[in-house]
Amino acid sequence: MPTAKYKRILLKLSGEALMGKDAFGVNPEIVTKIVKEIKIVKDLGIEIAVVIGGGNIFRGVALGAAGMDRATADYMGMLATVMNALALQDAMKHEGVVSRVQSAINIEQVVEPYIRGKAIKYLEDKRIVIFAAGTGNPFFTTDTAAALRAMEINAEIMIKATKVDGIYSEDPVKNKQAKKYKNITFDDAIQKNLKVMDATAFTLCRDQKLPIGVIDIFKENALKNVLMGIEEGTLVNI
Repeated sequence: MPTAKYKRILLKLSGEALMGKDAFGVNPEIVTKIVKEIKIVKDLGIEIAVVIGGGNIFRGVALGAAGMDRATADYMGMLATVMNALALQDAMKHEGVVSRVQSAINIEQVVEPYIRGKAIKYLEDKRIVIFAAGTGNPFFTTDTAAALRAMEINAEIMIKATKVDGIYSEDPVKNKQAKKYKNITFDDAIQKNLKVMDATAFTLCRDQKLPIGVIDIFKENALKNVLMGIEEGTLVNI
């Protein structure tokens, strides 16, 4: 049996990925599809942590720009990520995957608080850990939370799961001639302003030499391929 290239990973899932083609909310079929892709990787013995966004339920930044206090909007967005984490955990349970949700804000009647040592122990016990509520602070995105958690748990790579199969020179939906990058350095991505993720998260990954894989989570076996070292999506590295 082929050996995986990475032992421990951090998977960043956007909230929008959970809604599929729906206008908002969580699409059960889409969530189940994502969980099945995750289970394939888990069955290879890879330790998996997940950071999930909340954009399918609440767009804190958008409402903040419309006049709501930004900090309040961001806290509401954090609560949305907890709802998504619970939905993902429930879908995993139905697929026979054991997972734990840890939240950066305390809601102990619902989910565990984030404790680094406990999270690492869960990973070592081959349980999937779902991190919710971002960093627990306003003004930081879930991309930044993903980069931070990846470093705290000593992940070997961060996978950003999107609806696009990698990083392009331009939006491939708007420009069919956009160039896809198979490999790109952090510095080149910054210079070309490719917006892989927000600047804080991207800089954290670059400074800590944490590679980023960008894949289409809806493409069958895409997650497995990149973790097995098979060319898939785009890899950002030093």
